[in-house]
Amino acid sequence: MFIDIPSELEAALIDLPLPPWELEGSFLAKSSMEEYRTELTATPRFEEIAATLRHALTGEGGGYAVLRLGNLAKALGTDDRFLRLATAFAAEVAVPFSPFPRWPLWKDIGVKADKDPGKSSGIGYNAFHMDLVNGTLPPDYTTLLCLRPDPLGGGPSILSDAHAAVARLSENSRALLAESVYHYGTFFDLFGVGEEYKPFPILDGSDPGEGFVRFTAKMLERSQLGQAHADAARELAEELVRGQVRFMLQPGDYLIANQRRFLHGREALHSGQETVPAADRRLLLQLFLRAGQRQLGRVTG
Repeated sequence: MFIDIPSELEAALIDLPLPPWELEGSFLAKSSMEEYRTELTATPRFEEIAATLRHALTGEGGGYAVLRLGNLAKALGTDDRFLRLATAFAAEVAVPFSPFPRWPLWKDIGVKADKDPGKSSGIGYNAFHMDLVNGTLPPDYTTLLCLRPDPLGGGPSILSDAHAAVARLSENSRALLAESVYHYGTFFDLFGVGEEYKPFPILDGSDPGEGFVRFTAKMLERSQLGQAHADAARELAEELVRGQVRFMLQPGDYLIANQRRFLHGREALHSGQETVPAADRRLLLQLFLRAGQRQLGRVTG
């Protein structure tokens, strides 16, 4: 779902002097969240947009949203003031945090022509995955703020409803995916995502349609799996592609994905990236969110 910001709200936000955020460990401080909410709720139609955003992420059939913040990015630039606004919007969904010690909150995802093409900072196809798949407590939401799209016109974002894809699988494949035989990646110097989970089940929930679908297509190339378990994972990968949505992020677009519902990826950047100056290549900023039960859309009483 794409969410446009009403012009009267844009005008108010441009003039809104949000203070710098503070952190409590790796998480956005509660005091900063409260201060941002107080400032934002005083602006016209903010509550309406925040409610629309939350419903898009947790309502029936939802799971992702793109906030169109391009006019704000043009007016403010993409420095601290703009990032504070984006952080404040994210805090309406759940608690922003950084699992990486070297990144205080937002993480740069640029383009490196000599990187593994399948990585987020590579130039090739970045297949469907969930972020930090091998943590016992992966982020509930992953978010990507587009500062610069690929100037050559490549790199559309792709998303797919993971539980819908699982529902199209055979009963035998679902049973195999629920077994704890899968693994991927390394795990060190991470905050707020629990302990290393290895091996893990791809279907990590007791009820159909609930819990994480702990999948990354890279596990098919880099994990030692038996034939049956590998085939079940490949079947899931095919269903994710079959059900995907595809779109180009524009400058200022802020993608938020509920990792308990949707997996994400990116198509290949356009050929010729080595001819583009590094300062002009595609640039995204990533932020993760930790939610409570109510924020995930499940009422706990």
